[in-house]
Amino acid sequence: MTAVMEKPEKTAAAEPAAPAKSVRKVSRPVMIGAILVVWLVLFALLRGKQTLSLAVADLTDLHRWINDFNDSIGANRNSNPLFLYFFNEIRLVIDNLVTFVQHLISQPSGARPVPEIGWLGVVGLAGFVSWAVGNWKVALLAVAGFTFFGLQGLWQESMDTLALILCAVFVALLFAIPLGVWAGLSDRFNRLMTPFLDLMQTMPTFVYLAPLTLFFLIGGASATIATVIYAAPPTIRITAHAIRNVSKTTVEAADSLGATRRQSLLKVLLPMSKRTVVMGVNQTIMAALAMVTIAALINAPGLGVNVLQALQSLDVGTAFNAGLAIVIMAIVLDRVTTAASARAEHARNSKNRFEKWRRPLLGAGAVVTAVLVYLSRTYLWAADFPGDGTVGTHIASGTDTAANWVQDNLSGLTNAVRDAITNGLLNPFQTLLTDSPWWLVGAVLVALAVVLGGWKAGITTAVCVGLLVATGVWSDAMTTMASTIVATVLVMILGIVFGVWMGRSMTADRMIRPTLDAAQVMPPFVYLVPFLALFGPTRFTAIVAAIVYGAPVAMKIIADGIRAVPETTVEAATSAGCNTWQIITKVQLPMSRSALTLATNQGLIYVLSMVVVGGLVGAGALGYDVVAGFSQGELYGKGLAAGLAIVLLGVMFDRITQAAARRAGA
Repeated sequence: MTAVMEKPEKTAAAEPAAPAKSVRKVSRPVMIGAILVVWLVLFALLRGKQTLSLAVADLTDLHRWINDFNDSIGANRNSNPLFLYFFNEIRLVIDNLVTFVQHLISQPSGARPVPEIGWLGVVGLAGFVSWAVGNWKVALLAVAGFTFFGLQGLWQESMDTLALILCAVFVALLFAIPLGVWAGLSDRFNRLMTPFLDLMQTMPTFVYLAPLTLFFLIGGASATIATVIYAAPPTIRITAHAIRNVSKTTVEAADSLGATRRQSLLKVLLPMSKRTVVMGVNQTIMAALAMVTIAALINAPGLGVNVLQALQSLDVGTAFNAGLAIVIMAIVLDRVTTAASARAEHARNSKNRFEKWRRPLLGAGAVVTAVLVYLSRTYLWAADFPGDGTVGTHIASGTDTAANWVQDNLSGLTNAVRDAITNGLLNPFQTLLTDSPWWLVGAVLVALAVVLGGWKAGITTAVCVGLLVATGVWSDAMTTMASTIVATVLVMILGIVFGVWMGRSMTADRMIRPTLDAAQVMPPFVYLVPFLALFGPTRFTAIVAAIVYGAPVAMKIIADGIRAVPETTVEAATSAGCNTWQIITKVQLPMSRSALTLATNQGLIYVLSMVVVGGLVGAGALGYDVVAGFSQGELYGKGLAAGLAIVLLGVMFDRITQAAARRAGA
């Protein structure tokens, strides 16, 4: 009996030591595939039901309420204390600042038929300032660029754009640098600011305009304030980053010598962060230029007006001429500020024997510049740019000729490409999004967000979906989403192909990267012009422009990710007999997952902003709603709701891809 009892005891004791059966975890690709299959099945059963479609001229109760609210603000603008003593005062200060700078360099001032400083003085000042903060090469570039504006016949328009940029950057830096310093010194404030900065940088340029006109009316003030809000975040972020990266030993050494907190900031932290802070200023200037050109939609003066009017009338030549001026201004401003960021280090390391003559030469240059300014204030020939802009006329004419040739001789090819992508990819996907019940699309988006980014991303997506439904423009939002996702897929294909090439070959990187850098300088407005000539006013034009606009950032991020893969890992794969294709697909791309996800994140944000701008050239959907809201008073509420929908799409895309990037890097 004892023997019988002992045997089960041994068996029971041995069971825990036996290997347990492992539960196989379902992979993310399988889960995503299952979600998509369920979606397709339910789409086939429920197609066309509960789609929340809305005709172009139809309004919801929310849109009518916004219209009524806008009307009530207009009626009480000069009696409501909040407007009398706050919003109107801000608008007055900004208007006075913009008017002052315009009278200085672009618009007639008082009884004078020309500005206070004419073209010769402005060119002289541009060259001198560029030389003082940078070097003689960028000074020559600035002089050539500013002179070219006059030759194009766009001197006043260019100076109006420059005036708005100067005002917006000045106001932005007044707030951005102190906030950046504070965020660099305080972890708590940095955590508080980060969500706001994320939101401000996620929102496309279009979105800032409509709500600001509600409080500041259309014109230069709203344009400047919108530009300040859009352009300030880069300087805040980069300044905070620069302050945090100052060597702790240097700060401790200053503290040990008895430096106060103020002295440590002014004598150590800011001087050692100077170069990085100037890089932030560079990014703010570039953002300001992009925003100022878009602000033509709310009656902001400058080159954006020329581009907007030309796009609306499909005048490709005029649009190209004005777009070229914007590109040149962007290149000049970018090169000058980039040279300024490297100036101090270059001066320390330079062994050039002419460096010691720099100050005397700058003094002489200041005298020459003062003479040019005096001449431009005194003589009409030095104030009003000579000539009638024949160079611009020839550029516009040549562009029209080229566009007509392309349309006559390459229309078969361009139409084939357009139809293949539109009919083969865009239309089916758009139909899937717009003809599915809204709750089904929402459930799919939430499920994908949970799988890709986790529960927090899923909750954010659920909130965004609910608010999208509330805006009343669900169908248009789905159309914009379809264009955005299709364009992002094509951006990632280009990004992977060229990014892998650049990451594996330094020669390819040196050849391609300068072009990518130049492409990122151009404002989004400009990208529409050449593709309007190729494909006409269609949504495909906006998609192609979005691809070209978003691809550079994706290529650079992927190239850096590929290059970050350890050489020892690649060598081990090579020694194991892997060929080039296997090394790329089995080693480098899998080990660059976080870079790929980050590239997707940035590509989505860039593409969304460009697809929305494409509403100007027939892209329709949310972009058209926003533009129509500016031009047709009865659609103002719908346009504002469309702007909110764009923000919600941007936030949703951003949170999902950021969470996915964190998971990939974990």
